[in-house]
Amino acid sequence: MTLDRAVLAFAGVMILLSVLLTVLVHPLWVWFTVFIGVNMIQSAFTGFCPAAMIFKAFGLKEGCAFK
Repeated sequence: MTLDRAVLAFAGVMILLSVLLTVLVHPLWVWFTVFIGVNMIQSAFTGFCPAAMIFKAFGLKEGCAFK
């Protein structure tokens, strides 16, 4: 698995988790979903992604998006 795919998979899992928490625990968990979306948007413009840095430290090989 490349770094790019790991970041996409992680983002998908976090979004699904935040939706599940919003539905089952409390509606204010929707702000977690908003945070994830804002982080994805800023990553698209700046290239800075904390999750990518963590996965890179774990030794995943780089893809074309995060170098």
